[in-house]
Amino acid sequence: MIVELAHAFQIWAYEVFVAQLDTWILVGWIAQVLFTARFVAQWVASERAGRSVVPLAFWYFSVAGGFLLFVYALYRKDPVFIVGQGAGLFVYLRNLHLIWRESRASKS
Repeated sequence: MIVELAHAFQIWAYEVFVAQLDTWILVGWIAQVLFTARFVAQWVASERAGRSVVPLAFWYFSVAGGFLLFVYALYRKDPVFIVGQGAGLFVYLRNLHLIWRESRASKS
């Protein structure tokens, strides 16, 4: 029983992670790494400040990773993923716009 489950898992893992590996899967992985980097940037900035902060890098990683994930979702024709990443991109870009506007206003 355990051997059969292990063998079934091995077949499944090969099909998911090796057999379908192509350029688009690599794009998806890169996108996911960028998207995950935003959490790392936020965590490091918060640890350094000793309080919860959201650094500018968080929003740049959000846009870069979110955009690539959106493109990947379009290629995969996944409506749930398309809507989720599309809405997220709007929020990330809006936050950057607000930050840039505030920065310009403070320089005046």
